[in-house]
Amino acid sequence: MRPVRIALLIAALGAAQAQAGVFDDDEARRQISDLRIKTEARFDQQAKAQLDLSAQIQRQAEEIARLRGQIETLNYELETAKKRQQDFYLDLDTRLRKFETPVAAAGADPAAATPAKPVGDPVKEGQEYEAALNQFKAAKYKEAAAGFGAFVQKYPDSQLAPNAQYWLGNAWYAQRDCKRAIEAQSVVTTKYADSAKAPDAWLAMATCQQEMGGAGAARRSLETLVAKYPSAPAAEAARERLKKK
Repeated sequence: MRPVRIALLIAALGAAQAQAGVFDDDEARRQISDLRIKTEARFDQQAKAQLDLSAQIQRQAEEIARLRGQIETLNYELETAKKRQQDFYLDLDTRLRKFETPVAAAGADPAAATPAKPVGDPVKEGQEYEAALNQFKAAKYKEAAAGFGAFVQKYPDSQLAPNAQYWLGNAWYAQRDCKRAIEAQSVVTTKYADSAKAPDAWLAMATCQQEMGGAGAARRSLETLVAKYPSAPAAEAARERLKKK
């Protein structure tokens, strides 16, 4: 009997160990399944976050592209407006020159008239002025500034001197040198205050002063323009600017 009992005890112990092994395998599988579920959930969250980030980056790229397009459009419109303004002033300058040839006052006594200052060769003056103006038209602003500067030095009393001084200021402005542009235009507003270019010079000065951050100086220039030359075309532009300030 004793050997039988020993055999039964050994069998019972083996069955218990086998059952424990089964339970251990189930627990391991359960833990592996839980780990897999947690890993997949974490992966899903990371994938979603990456997709959201990618979508956000795409939206930002589209917004940057849209803003860049707007900037390019605005730059084109600005350059076009500047070109139109330049062409307008060049055309206006050509038209005004036809009316700026000095004529004798009707009924005046030539003998009693004040002797005129000696003048140079009008043909040569016109050629030099046109040469500088053509440089400006060709956007060769450095050469134009040199040409107009030489003209006003050589012919300070010429009928074309106010025009040359005005375009000298514009040539400096086209080179983004507002300080020299203001200096040149201030000569027009003082030395040639009675010329047709004086109102335009005040307006050009106000533009430079505004760009240099001198809002107060720009306002004073516009107000002076309106006060001194109320009927000039430039005065109307000055009034429109004053309304916006």
